[in-house]
Amino acid sequence: MLPRRTAPQIVNVHASCVAAGNCGILILGASGQGKSDLALRLIDRGARLVADDRCDIWHERGRLWCRPPESLAGKIEVRGIGIVEQPFVAPVPLALAVRLSERPERMPPANQAETVAGHALPAILLSGFEASAPIKVMLALDRLGMGQ
Repeated sequence: MLPRRTAPQIVNVHASCVAAGNCGILILGASGQGKSDLALRLIDRGARLVADDRCDIWHERGRLWCRPPESLAGKIEVRGIGIVEQPFVAPVPLALAVRLSERPERMPPANQAETVAGHALPAILLSGFEASAPIKVMLALDRLGMGQ
């Protein structure tokens, strides 16, 4: 008799997520730190929306995965405009966590990680409103060998 496979436990996280190629980028931070703004700028550079404001995350097949909650699928908040409909992709395997901070370290230690849904995910810490933030995210993906 084969063991019964249990459904993965889904954790809802206050974050935004975009996909660059097949790589999910989870953007974490407090309200007002620029999660949606950074997601929008990454979308402008060719990424695709996965989820904005809330992300359903689970671990399956040795990876963390992300999708939007059904009620928020295809929606992104654009400050000064409101909620905007946007094409989205889901689910995506997560490759990188971006933790937003007012004052990130100038020379951070190598191999940083963020614990998400009980599992480590490679991470960087940066200021979401810096003009260079989307470029830094893509450089981090390149460093992980996951760039486009």
